[in-house]
Amino acid sequence: MGTATARNGSTATAWRNWAGNVTATPTRVVTPASVGELQEAVRRAAEDGLRVKAVGTGHSFTAAAATDGVLVRPQALAGIRSVDRAAGTVTVAAGTALKDLNRALAAEGLSLTNMGDIMEQTVSGATSTGTHGTGRDSASIAAQIRSMELVTADGELLVCSEKENPEVFAAARVGIGALGIVTAITFAVEPLFFLTAREEPMGFDRVTAEFEEHFAENEHFEFYWFPHTGNCNTKRNNRSQGPAAPPGPVSGWIEDELLSNGLFQAVNTLGRAVPATIPSIARVASRALSARTYTDIPYKVFTSPRRVRFVEMEYALPREAVVEALRELRAMVDRSRLRISFPVEVRTAPADDIALSTASGRDTAYIAVHMYRGTPYQAYFTAAEQIFTAHGGRPHWGKVHTRDAAYFSRIYPRFGEFTALRDRLDPDRVFGNDYLRRVLGA
Repeated sequence: MGTATARNGSTATAWRNWAGNVTATPTRVVTPASVGELQEAVRRAAEDGLRVKAVGTGHSFTAAAATDGVLVRPQALAGIRSVDRAAGTVTVAAGTALKDLNRALAAEGLSLTNMGDIMEQTVSGATSTGTHGTGRDSASIAAQIRSMELVTADGELLVCSEKENPEVFAAARVGIGALGIVTAITFAVEPLFFLTAREEPMGFDRVTAEFEEHFAENEHFEFYWFPHTGNCNTKRNNRSQGPAAPPGPVSGWIEDELLSNGLFQAVNTLGRAVPATIPSIARVASRALSARTYTDIPYKVFTSPRRVRFVEMEYALPREAVVEALRELRAMVDRSRLRISFPVEVRTAPADDIALSTASGRDTAYIAVHMYRGTPYQAYFTAAEQIFTAHGGRPHWGKVHTRDAAYFSRIYPRFGEFTALRDRLDPDRVFGNDYLRRVLGA
């Protein structure tokens, strides 16, 4: 990777995201050790005519955090600031990794209500792009925010909640980095609880026919369909009294390390080199997983290691449209010459009240499509996107898509509310970049 010389004589290394599909070379990189240092960095950037973007661990597949100006790494702004057991909240610095937050909360006998399936991201990066898991009643990580603070374009620190600056709170929980740099987040938490997970293979026709039934009967339901097959794997997570009964060390290693990472890496590498082998591999791989049941604390059930790198597109659809859209996706793959080695993931979320949340104002189901890193993905994603947009889909802000502000203004009733707030908080686009220009307009 190349380098750029910063004004102060230090050297800024080119930045690359986790998937390797986005790169940027900032003028300088700063790692503030305090909120005051961050405020000064924003003020100085504005004085120098440079744009500013904060980047977490780079798990977004879009250029949401890319900049040729000042790249802020918030990892030094990390750790739990305070726990309020009476209020049921925890305040955490923005650069804290979700894995560190989860472990610290567990040590305190506390937990988030719901979370996504990986926990490498920073809390600010995860919430700003709308990261979510699956839930019948419990929503995205951003929907669990009770208050937050951010440094605005003039270098000031702004605090927002339902009572304080509520119009900012309504938008900034999923702010895509457009309204300011988040410095701290207060989450709702609850006493630590147990989840029992039931993983079970199931045919495509059955799981789609029974989708609403599985959704209604389980607190957290999701499934994966293996393209080129009629096979799916389902996962149902529900609260239980415990005690913890995690997968045994051997079976856990086989499922989570060998099949989901080690062997999966090998077969994807083979599939990338010889695409014609993929349908046969998919038929074998989709039958390799077996039913299993285990119980543990939430983050150990919700999340799993993901070491095979990929590129992803995910769309949020009205829940009532997801089965039809998935059937259309399967028909498209079957009649095409595409060779897809990654399973398609389906999850749900209840409606929330965040302006640009993908679940804003409507009960939602998600379809995520993936391709192994280094494999051409444009044809597959383009065909999938045509299906998703025909159903009024909203793309995940941190995952590959081609939509623009004109599209978003039609599918988000509160889009104008967000852009008006952006005009007020960042009229000079200190936090702008090419991605935000495309998705939010000038």
